[in-house]
Amino acid sequence: MVAPVMGAASAHIVIGTAGHVDHGKSTLVRALTGIDPDRLIEEKTRQMTIDLGFAWIELPSGRRAGIVDVPGHERFIKNMLAGVGGIDLALLVIAVDEGPMLQTREHLAILDLLGVRQGVVALTKSDMADEEMIELVKEEVAGLIEDTSLVGSPIVEVSAITGEGLMTLVERIDEAAGAATNAHQAGPPRLPIDRVFSVQGFGTVVTGTVIGGSLSAGQDVVLMPKGISSRIRGIQSHNEKIASVQMGNRAAINIAAVATEDIHRGDVLTIRGGLTASIRIDCRVTMLRSAPGPLEQNDPVDFFCGSTESPAWPTLLNADGIAPGETGWVQLRLKSPVAVAKGDRFIIRRASPSETIGGGVVIDAQPRRHKRFRQDVICTLEVLEIGSPEEVMIEALRNGPVERRQLLTTPPAGLEPAHAEPALASLLTSGEVIALAPTDRVNSPAAYVVASAWWEEMAADLQNRLKQYHQDNPLRRGIQREELRSRLEVPQRQFDAIIGAAAASGLVAGDDAVVRLAGFTIRFDAATQALVNAYLAALRVQPFSPPSPGDFGIDGTVLGVLVDSGQVVKVADGIAYDSGAYIGMVEQVMTYLDEHGSITLASFRDLIGASRKYAQAALEYFDQQKLTRRVGDERRRYTTTTGR
Repeated sequence: MVAPVMGAASAHIVIGTAGHVDHGKSTLVRALTGIDPDRLIEEKTRQMTIDLGFAWIELPSGRRAGIVDVPGHERFIKNMLAGVGGIDLALLVIAVDEGPMLQTREHLAILDLLGVRQGVVALTKSDMADEEMIELVKEEVAGLIEDTSLVGSPIVEVSAITGEGLMTLVERIDEAAGAATNAHQAGPPRLPIDRVFSVQGFGTVVTGTVIGGSLSAGQDVVLMPKGISSRIRGIQSHNEKIASVQMGNRAAINIAAVATEDIHRGDVLTIRGGLTASIRIDCRVTMLRSAPGPLEQNDPVDFFCGSTESPAWPTLLNADGIAPGETGWVQLRLKSPVAVAKGDRFIIRRASPSETIGGGVVIDAQPRRHKRFRQDVICTLEVLEIGSPEEVMIEALRNGPVERRQLLTTPPAGLEPAHAEPALASLLTSGEVIALAPTDRVNSPAAYVVASAWWEEMAADLQNRLKQYHQDNPLRRGIQREELRSRLEVPQRQFDAIIGAAAASGLVAGDDAVVRLAGFTIRFDAATQALVNAYLAALRVQPFSPPSPGDFGIDGTVLGVLVDSGQVVKVADGIAYDSGAYIGMVEQVMTYLDEHGSITLASFRDLIGASRKYAQAALEYFDQQKLTRRVGDERRRYTTTTGR
């Protein structure tokens, strides 16, 4: 790898071979391209492909196609799966002297599950069979692919030894390439890594097929799922140095500051923030008709997506089992974190006996944990599968508030960031989504947004809870904020946003301590009100030597109401002043301090004409309220400059 030159690899197709061991896949690739895809000494010695091999071909139309050559032996099916996840066109290789075999059928099933719609069948070793044999095998192959995604694919007899049929095969590949739909558009720009090696003088190089967009030299990237930061130093595609590589191209990318031992097949090179690793995915699973039995709850399987693999266990969301040939909604729980995106296709296999049983499509790469047989969960997944950006966005907001900033930087279910902001703006305008914040902060990045249906339910729940609380506690001015948050079971920041929005809409009132329904006022019954009236009248008669609340049958709850309503000021146990008298007392003290600089307990007692008991309680309360400060036996004004 060296520094890139100007230019970029344009989007094109990737061809993947498939077929049984010893049917001549690698020999055919070598004959077509002049490149030997078997790069390992063991492969050359045993004359059997063990790992992925790579080549490329210039087609008559001018297209340049990358070729991924996969092993055909059943022992190396995991290596095969690491290579076919990003192909657009299949080259199914069947030896005419043997016809379709076990791995032919399994590879074909895998291509079908991965949705590969274009292909060409190469009947190799045609020099070893007569015309009658070739026609019989052609008929068998046509029947084999009839019920798969490769139905109708051209079947070409070819010999890599004599060269017979090679030009015809190239022409058919070119025609199929022209009809192929690029399979690499979903998700952010990324490269699922299928090979890691080091080049002397340049360092670590990773290879794979680019998905979702372009990657450029000099770009900051991250290796998932570990989150290792790096930078692209240089790019090659088909041995050409390029400045950037588009989706659909195979590429070798030289990255900085990461050792080869820190990267493995299955890791994904992507832009920062492009993917988030997850140990759960929501998906639609399709079982092969040839599967030996149904997929059942918690059946252990192996999950293969791109070049990634991980043991997994299914939570069946809408069925007790998914029978062969049927589909169902599944949440896969993965042993190892994977970095995938909505729309990615995958394969599931049983480890013992080793066999492919099905596959599917990722619908949500960052789901919550679901309970089984929830119709609302199924409806959400159905919308996420085929919905518009607005529908996807609103479904993600039906479960509760999400911070606007987070929603736009990490959109739900693989929604592209470019589509997220217009979708959210549209939903806010229509009122289907609302911002949970006071009206002067609704456009703040930190504001929460949520589906209006969720907010209506929350507002009704909040109203009912507060109404019930007021009924049960008629003499309390409101419920403690933390108690209400705990009852609503929401995080602190969301709770603050909810209460802020409810207050802005006139639903609730309160302060930093309590929340109450807007308009709620405490009302005493007739007997209690009579006691209160008598007590308040006595306070006004004896403003600086107030009678005890208990003398009038006023308990702590009722006194608390009078304090909260501002009618009295409690300075100590059993001592409370009429609020007007208290204010007058404070004014007298402040005036005295302004004139004399300090006041003693005796002077204050004489000033208000009260006993030592009341004067001492009042002065200590002044200290607590930072109106005064005690210096020896005197009180002076409390000043903020000294903090004393």
